[in-house]
Amino acid sequence: METKGNIKRIGIAIKPHAPGIEKILKELMSYLEQQGIECLLDEAAASNMNLPDGFPRQDLPGLSQAIIVLGGDGTLLSVAAAAARAEVPVIGLNLGRLGFLTEIPLNEALPVLEAFLKDKNGFISRRTLLEVNYKDQTDLCLNDIVLNKGALARMIELQIFINGQEVTRLKGDGLILSSPTGSTAYSLSAGGPIVHPAVETIILTPICPHTLSFRPLLIPADSNIQIKLLTPEEQVYITIDGQRGHGLDKNETIEVRKSPLELKLVTSPWRSYYNLVKEKLGWAE
Repeated sequence: METKGNIKRIGIAIKPHAPGIEKILKELMSYLEQQGIECLLDEAAASNMNLPDGFPRQDLPGLSQAIIVLGGDGTLLSVAAAAARAEVPVIGLNLGRLGFLTEIPLNEALPVLEAFLKDKNGFISRRTLLEVNYKDQTDLCLNDIVLNKGALARMIELQIFINGQEVTRLKGDGLILSSPTGSTAYSLSAGGPIVHPAVETIILTPICPHTLSFRPLLIPADSNIQIKLLTPEEQVYITIDGQRGHGLDKNETIEVRKSPLELKLVTSPWRSYYNLVKEKLGWAE
């Protein structure tokens, strides 16, 4: 099969202990090699195949023309920021329950890959990323930024500014700042809305707010958000995409805005976003 996109190198990142991962990985590599595509494996995948030359996961996007994730949404989130920076598409193949990010089940893996390789722009969903600045560093987020209390902490207080204007002082267990893609993750569990990924917005969802009148808030995607922590450092943490976390200092301010970068997420040509929501949330039952 001749590929339009001239893709010659695909990186593969895996969830190491997923059931049957060795067999799936072998079949996938065999298929790609038949198409004349070199497979670059992350360290976990190389170890699974008893190969010595695995790459650090964060390096794969810079070396590849696309990334395949074998696992679940957590595995995809671990490579999302690097893939967005490198501007390479990500194909999420789900090894367990259907995911919102790794939406392609194994029985559709090869047909989706074939469709993608023939016309690599045909099934790409461009996903908004959030940029977060704190502690003199900048990070990228696909799903959500969570500010929450430690296990033994009492209620925390956050001062929220949007475009320089104070909006509220939130007292409660914390705050979730979510992209539309992340609306179906932690934000949904905390009572936030389901937002189609094509909608341009940032979602602020309080976690167990003391003042029940503070409800989930959707604001324009071009807003600049500042959150100032008004409680002690050892009790409050920032977690980005459930992958990276740090303690915060009292009076520390974090800034969140829409990133100019996007993630190119390859989706199934046979399943719409609404089909995915119905399937994942059991609406069709």
